[in-house]
Amino acid sequence: MRDIRIFETHAHYDDKAFDEDRDELIKQLYDEGYAYVINVAADLKSVETTYELTTQYEHVYAAIGVHPSEVEELNENNFQHLREVAMRPKVLAVGEIGLDYHYDEPDKAVQMDWFERQLMLARSINKPVIIHSREATEDTMKILKSNIARDIPGVMHCYSYSVETARELLKLGYYFGIGGVITFSNAKKVVEAVEEIPLDRILLETDCPYLAPTPHRGERNSSLYIPLIAEKIAAIKDVPYHKVLDQTYKNARKLFFNK
Repeated sequence: MRDIRIFETHAHYDDKAFDEDRDELIKQLYDEGYAYVINVAADLKSVETTYELTTQYEHVYAAIGVHPSEVEELNENNFQHLREVAMRPKVLAVGEIGLDYHYDEPDKAVQMDWFERQLMLARSINKPVIIHSREATEDTMKILKSNIARDIPGVMHCYSYSVETARELLKLGYYFGIGGVITFSNAKKVVEAVEEIPLDRILLETDCPYLAPTPHRGERNSSLYIPLIAEKIAAIKDVPYHKVLDQTYKNARKLFFNK
């Protein structure tokens, strides 16, 4: 294994896009210095497939939660099961949870209710959260500033909001997941945010198989492209590439392992 440590904080290796080479790819990540990979659930089915990956690979951990676009499948019975899985040792976070107003469904009130309930779950089991927020800045910030989210550490996954919102999240102690979008030619707002966000508040992620960085945009994404993200952040922050890898590794260890 190379003398390098990378912490991939947001992947979806249970996705069917990896059916043909999943085992080979995950083993390759370990050989190339990827010390940790967090596979993130998005619906009830992926809660099971995500956790299964943690039993197959020592360096793969899980985040367990239901994405805002899928919360209509939640009910009291399966939410109790969600809680039980989230309490298992290799589950590092509750996620991805949040709000997504890009489409009309699910209803905003339903999304907000389950977002709040999953936040309370995270607090009750003392685990951080991975937050998805799309076109929902106002309601997301309102909830995160409320008593419901008080003292819950977390990361804003695939950060895409303004510098001003980033400043508010920094005050709340949040981390920022930065992925392939930072390399896109139209990512001016994200670049401006990364200029503002301290390096000790940035986490590396891919959201693979989605959002592959340039020059692979439109292809299947994988954690192997994290160096392209780190290089772009290094250029924006005017720091050495390896400093980005080292600091983001420390950041993720602190958030997810409290070390």
